[in-house]
Amino acid sequence: MPEATAKAAKPVCYHCASPVSDSEAIFAEIDGEQQMFCCHGCKSVCQTIFSAGLQGFYQKTTPDETLAPPPTQHTEFEAYDQEAIQDDYVTSHGSQREIHLLIEGIHCPACIWLIEQTLHHQPGVIRAEANFTAKKLRLSWDSQRTTLSAILKRLASVGYAGVPFDPETAEGALARRHRDLLYRMAFAGFCMMNILWVSIALYAGAAEDEFRNWFHWIGFGLATPTLLYSGFPFFRNAFTGLRNWRLTMDLPIAIGATATYLYSVYITVTGSTQGEVFFDTVVNFIFVILIGRYLQAISTRNALSATRRLLTLQPKMATVVHGDDTKLTPIRLVSPGDVVLVRPGETVPVDGDVIAGDSAINESMLTGESALVVKQVGDQVVAGSQNSEGALHVRARAVLRDTALARILDLMEAAQSDKSALQSLADRIVPWFVLITLCLATLTFLSWLGQDFEIALLAAASVLVVTCPCAFGMATPMSIAVASGVGAQRGILVKNGAVLEKLSTVNHVVFDKTGTLTTGELTIRKILPANGYTDEQVLRVAASVEQLSEHAVARAVVNHSQSRGLEICSVTAFRAVPGRGVKALLDGHEVAVGTMAWLASFINVDDVWYAECEEAEKQGISCVLVVQHNTIIGLLGVTDTLREDASQAIAALLNQHIQVSVLSGDRYAVVAAVVAQLGAVKCIAEVLPEDKQQKIRQLQQQGHTVAMVGDGINDSPALIQADVGIAVAAGTDVSIEAADIVLSQNRLMQVVEARRLAGHTLRTIKQNIVLSIIYNLIMVPLAMMAMVSPLMAAVTMPISSLLVIGNAARIGRVK
Repeated sequence: MPEATAKAAKPVCYHCASPVSDSEAIFAEIDGEQQMFCCHGCKSVCQTIFSAGLQGFYQKTTPDETLAPPPTQHTEFEAYDQEAIQDDYVTSHGSQREIHLLIEGIHCPACIWLIEQTLHHQPGVIRAEANFTAKKLRLSWDSQRTTLSAILKRLASVGYAGVPFDPETAEGALARRHRDLLYRMAFAGFCMMNILWVSIALYAGAAEDEFRNWFHWIGFGLATPTLLYSGFPFFRNAFTGLRNWRLTMDLPIAIGATATYLYSVYITVTGSTQGEVFFDTVVNFIFVILIGRYLQAISTRNALSATRRLLTLQPKMATVVHGDDTKLTPIRLVSPGDVVLVRPGETVPVDGDVIAGDSAINESMLTGESALVVKQVGDQVVAGSQNSEGALHVRARAVLRDTALARILDLMEAAQSDKSALQSLADRIVPWFVLITLCLATLTFLSWLGQDFEIALLAAASVLVVTCPCAFGMATPMSIAVASGVGAQRGILVKNGAVLEKLSTVNHVVFDKTGTLTTGELTIRKILPANGYTDEQVLRVAASVEQLSEHAVARAVVNHSQSRGLEICSVTAFRAVPGRGVKALLDGHEVAVGTMAWLASFINVDDVWYAECEEAEKQGISCVLVVQHNTIIGLLGVTDTLREDASQAIAALLNQHIQVSVLSGDRYAVVAAVVAQLGAVKCIAEVLPEDKQQKIRQLQQQGHTVAMVGDGINDSPALIQADVGIAVAAGTDVSIEAADIVLSQNRLMQVVEARRLAGHTLRTIKQNIVLSIIYNLIMVPLAMMAMVSPLMAAVTMPISSLLVIGNAARIGRVK
């Protein structure tokens, strides 16, 4: 704070105004003047602010307000065990904790295997799932058995640095990785252009005269720094893997480059005229491999653009309202209950309720719907949506990790971290792939050694470079990462990646009726009072006992009574029997509202009521009876309406030769009347909530692969039992506990879209695996026959990975 520091008697930090001693002071030139800082963190932040042209930030800070210094980069891992630090990144479930780490140093699928195998043997680690495409690790551990610092130390011991993941950290690390790769690639490119002149001279005849050795030493001078600087990542990763008895894909590359380089050094130092130097080969294939990795990194980033767009939706600042004043506040300092001002054109920073103003909101990145949604007082808004017109005052209900946007991102993280059977198989194969590569290179070298040492060396180097398990290892995670991002963008939230593989094989879809296949908004269609009672009396008794229930029938009864202006009385001793009805005491007398079968178990039911119910059920009307003094005083008939796209969705599934069933606790006649509108759909009726799971199990025992579509709350046991559980839920109330997939738009056609996405993803995975296998089947024999040079091997190796990435990116074009 410039103003504050000018007035201070003791030297203070220019940025945070903390006292600074002369021995600890750090100086930097800011805006043409030398300024003092307390730490490198403050200096870096201040330089960033001025370089971005945001120096007005300091003028907005009052003289009596001090800025906290930015958190320092701890070299001691124990700092990560502090609760204050873990609160921002760690999810706790008792002693079990979970965190997403950004991992620096991942270069190939073998790195994934090394990280997971190392941490699985670490005491206290429950789960460690690394993601190659996103360079992230999903880590679960028992805090009573180990600490996060111990895990990070173990990770560092095998050559990988892990830091808690957040979008800013991810973008910064990604930029540093790309910049480092670009520098190494540029240096190798510079040396390659110069060494080509040496090669041209040697091939043009200089190898036959007295300048031959001089050209060799020039090549040595260019190849040596290229190998040590540009090739350093290959040697570092290869050494780290060997130190931990693990084989990484960088090992064959390091061996090939080293062997070719050392032979060239031998020819150069001894001055032998019996052999050739291959410094140009070393420089060229290092440069080409780095180009491939850079293109692969860029292509991966582009393929995951949907995920990255969601990561950037959360604003960093919010305008908090305090009376008549507003203050721009970091989002981390906003709490539930605060009132936030969202101006036109701004992004909503929190989940909350509109308390003033009206506007139209764009929620397309969360729901997939491009149409603007009108928001007025009392409506809910979600973080990440865009305000387009008027200003809104929003009372925050959830911030940061508790928002719907954060839960969607958590789902995507889980989907990209979980492994399908194909991915688990690929991860196990990759280390053996490297071992086979080394064996084939050795065999090639020995086979050619008797004929020509140089051919043997180059052929072996070609084998080491050309064999590439990267494409094979990327086939599944790349496809699942793209699919989960595309799905989230369209309102299909996949909880784990393996479910996409299962969903593509589903041959039987079971829909819950109320609230899933239908809107769940029941209305009173029929009122039939007993002799001596009126409609109002029956409704008043029913509404009084139902007011404490959360069932859809209860809401319909209460709403209808209120719309007719009836008084609802208080009751005591309320008790609900799931799937049957409710009981309570009204004015000291027991009353009950429930199904015919339940009431018949403790009162006498006249045949006339059976007849009335049967007639109503044929018309699709569900009936409940109202009982007072152990006597039926009336009948209430309720109806529900199908969702707009129910017929379209079920027709699409039937056209794909998928069996469809409707599962409900309603009477068979009611369910049959609803199903009759949908075509060849099986009816499973009169099933209590606790028995739905058994019905799903019976279908599975009959050989069906079952997807259950429900509301994610009442149908939890059935959703868990099904091969794939699909929950239809509102975007702000995502239910992820039981379901494998959550449909945030409440559209049943998303079930069809999800299966289409899963089918396309599985086909893409298989195509990618076939591509990688075909590449190796063609190129490895050619390399062993010395028909592929090391340079050509370096050119073709990344092509297979780029083909896999490009093919996976096609998933985003699924209609």
